[in-house]
Amino acid sequence: MRLIELLSPAKTIEHGIEAINHGADAVYIGAPQFSARANASNSIEDIEKLITYAHKFYAKIYVALNTILTDEELEQTQKTIHQLYNIGTDALIIQDMGFTQLNLPPIPLHASTQMDNRSVEKVQFLEHAGFEQVVLARELGIDKIKEIHEHTNVKLEGFVHGALCVCYSGQCYLSQSLCGRSANRGVCAQMCRLPYSLKDRTGKILAKDKYLLSLKDFNLSSHLKELIDAGISSLKIEGRLKDINYVKNVTAYYRQQLDNLLEGNDQYHQASSGKCTFFFLPNIEKSFHRGSTNYFLHGRNKNIFSFNTPKSFGEEIGKVIKCDSHTITIQTTKELNNGDGFCFLNTDEQFCGFKANRADGYQITPAERIAIKPGTILFRNFDQKFESLLSKKSAERKIRATILVEEKDNGFLFSITDEDGKTSQKELICIKEIANNPEKQLDNIVRTLKKSGDTDFLIEDVKINTKNVYFFQTSTLAEVRRQLISQIEKERENSRIRNTIERKETNHSYVQDQLDYRGNVHNQKARLFYQKHNVNKIDDSFEIKEPKDAELMRCKHCIKYALGFCPKETKEKLNEPLYLVSNTNKEIQLFFDCKNCEMVLKKGQ
Repeated sequence: MRLIELLSPAKTIEHGIEAINHGADAVYIGAPQFSARANASNSIEDIEKLITYAHKFYAKIYVALNTILTDEELEQTQKTIHQLYNIGTDALIIQDMGFTQLNLPPIPLHASTQMDNRSVEKVQFLEHAGFEQVVLARELGIDKIKEIHEHTNVKLEGFVHGALCVCYSGQCYLSQSLCGRSANRGVCAQMCRLPYSLKDRTGKILAKDKYLLSLKDFNLSSHLKELIDAGISSLKIEGRLKDINYVKNVTAYYRQQLDNLLEGNDQYHQASSGKCTFFFLPNIEKSFHRGSTNYFLHGRNKNIFSFNTPKSFGEEIGKVIKCDSHTITIQTTKELNNGDGFCFLNTDEQFCGFKANRADGYQITPAERIAIKPGTILFRNFDQKFESLLSKKSAERKIRATILVEEKDNGFLFSITDEDGKTSQKELICIKEIANNPEKQLDNIVRTLKKSGDTDFLIEDVKINTKNVYFFQTSTLAEVRRQLISQIEKERENSRIRNTIERKETNHSYVQDQLDYRGNVHNQKARLFYQKHNVNKIDDSFEIKEPKDAELMRCKHCIKYALGFCPKETKEKLNEPLYLVSNTNKEIQLFFDCKNCEMVLKKGQ
């Protein structure tokens, strides 16, 4: 039986706790320093509190240290890793191979998607180098995932939801080159979410002020079984910069989808303990998204980009019927609320938004006057009622357990068994007194022993195995229940097995014998690692020295394909080369590697 893990993001300890409450089997969170989201770092003390909370449910905490480091930063990183290990961190997510040459504790390592993991050979190499889990590139199709799984034994992690980087992860140098902010150092300026104009060799503008590198958001919620069958064991939600309501809603939605899939399945099992109860109806259309795409899961398709805006559209509400000076009338089946936020594309395909002062049936009174053409599709990107629900306690997670009452010569034996088979007992030595009203007493015993209150346990059943129905003081039963729960909490913690690894030196050959700047070798420890693995020529990272004519980005998204000019589909040709021009007049030249179906960006000539 393969354990299937739902992996959620956490910007802070509060995000992490809510991810656990809403069904995450594991949470990934940024370290105090050196994570790929520099403004989502956390203290050792906060991470320890999150670990303590997660471990109650046998959920795991992975800490991201997935940037490339300078030589001067390695000593502090080594100390941080030992601190993280000592507080119980379950694994580190890393990009820099220099980590493997440090004096590390026996903590498992996960290969970040920044390592550009998209081939069988690369994943095999990482497995043999001692990595426990490998995060696959988002661009992989289902057949490639299956191929990697069939030729490796390492656990595979795959993204299922959230924002998409247009470039292969770890291979984007656009931000570093144009504004000195390195994505591989955790400070990406998100140049792909900016507007550009597209011009040809003659200077003709083919598209003006469009978000030509901005993709829709990943959504594989309807493909979970397919992914798991192909070999994915960890289903990852992107979003370490997202707000807490996003984490709650998206985690809960995927938890429900996954529970439906796992129920009655003897091949796969949930990777942690606990049953979640939600006090709202999860709906991923109501959380931030730029539109949804399955990207390249089943090959290339035209539905992956969001050229009109990088902002969230939210859920489609309906069509505008009428717009006058005060109200907007729409055709919809949705319930609208005062304070809702709406958006649409105007006749120039520009993104526009407004807030509703009042919503009454099919009519909206906007906070300020706005003109919308009848027939326009309206979206809601802020649902006041939904967000209000999420701002309160929106879920609870309980470990399922049963209590058994058995008769002994000198009293009774109470035992509790949880969903993981852990058990504790409490003997009650007393004089037995047969109940005068058996039916009423049975009801009292069951009701009292089931009252688990604010504990982490849900007593689903109370079984009474006695010759007669006996009388118990309610206070006695309550104290027995309290002691049973206290004991099984300790039993669960004492019996939890920590996953550690035996780290060994390796010297098997890397997938290449030469590395250019795209190897992201930023320190001498990383250089030493690749030398040990038979790489003969190793260039410095892009951040140390920007090479002439370097690729700033290589991606599977192709602007020519998106605009209908793919040479495999049409004979119509453009006056190439093509250029992206930013609002600050910076030029990026586009190259098209049609053999590999990839687009390359370089600095304009």
